[in-house]
Amino acid sequence: MKNPLGLRLLTTTLAGVMTITMVACSKTDEPTVAPVASTTVGTDVDDTLLTTHVKTALADNIDIKSFDLKVETRKGEVMLSGFVDNQTQIERAVEVTRAIPGVLLVNNNVRLKQGDITIGTKIDDGVITAKVKAALMADDTVKSADIAVVTRDGIVQLSGFVNNQTQIDRAIAVAKGVEGITQVKNDMSIKK
Repeated sequence: MKNPLGLRLLTTTLAGVMTITMVACSKTDEPTVAPVASTTVGTDVDDTLLTTHVKTALADNIDIKSFDLKVETRKGEVMLSGFVDNQTQIERAVEVTRAIPGVLLVNNNVRLKQGDITIGTKIDDGVITAKVKAALMADDTVKSADIAVVTRDGIVQLSGFVNNQTQIDRAIAVAKGVEGITQVKNDMSIKK
């Protein structure tokens, strides 16, 4: 064997060509049906970039306390959730989001804060949020990566895009099972 690398390359190339030929020849005329809620890698990348643009625009706007907002995007549909101080901040957040190129629809699930909270309450809210996220991750029915959790004064807000009503119902039930929660607000949507 004078050139084992060349022989290996030729063998690999021929195997690849034969595989492609067999796949092409075995094609049937049966139509394939894509799942309704599926996205492509390109769509996922576009949604990630769109989310980043929205978060940046919200952070750059002095009228909005963007650190209290969550942004999720699915196929150009942007969901805003979280808590702000006043109605003007909600309206401005929606306005800023709509102005971003590529945003097709804005779902506004932003809620008004109910009074001032203490540092202790903020810490408690952080612990509740962590417990809810952990409980969602431990549940096999719920796709926790698709659900944002925000807690304010013991009120848990669940938002994001999930596959079906079963996941919504289960996420609510899981959240309600966490100690310290006074209320669960559902702002989740089913993927389109």
